[in-house]
Amino acid sequence: MADLNKVFLMGRLTFDPELRRTPSGTAVAELRMATSRGWTDREGGRREETLFIDVTVWDRAAENCCQYLRKGSQIHVEGSLKMDTWEDKTTGQKREKIRVHADRVQFLDSKRSDSGGGGDYGSGDDEAAPAPPPREPARRSSGPPNGAGATRGGYSQSSRPSRPPVEPEQEEDDIPF
Repeated sequence: MADLNKVFLMGRLTFDPELRRTPSGTAVAELRMATSRGWTDREGGRREETLFIDVTVWDRAAENCCQYLRKGSQIHVEGSLKMDTWEDKTTGQKREKIRVHADRVQFLDSKRSDSGGGGDYGSGDDEAAPAPPPREPARRSSGPPNGAGATRGGYSQSSRPSRPPVEPEQEEDDIPF
């Protein structure tokens, strides 16, 4: 049976992404993310464990991560585990650390108001990922007084609109297809 080295992680960045370039000019971004898991212990108490994980992203995806992500941004990473080994210069001991080599990074939200959030960027050389499209701001309406119809960050959180969207009038010649 063949081995499988595949991970899927979702979490938040603990630092702003750091972009550097290899001597040949390839973009490399270092992301540090936190993810947690929760469980109930034998006594019925709620427990949580947080893991801090280093992620390496390459090429155009690295540039996109540095452009659109900031500390606190939520991301989904698909990739594989890689073992980094080095010798500690002070003690001379061999050190090891597991990191994720990202094949794909999906932006789940964004702290930057101009980025629009949401985006799925792979790490392939042949994949030129476009900038994420801007979101349409939610229409504000007088919702229920309990706040159920309130918007968060200017974007509607409900699944159905409060009123039907108004379609702009266009001539048939203006439609590009």
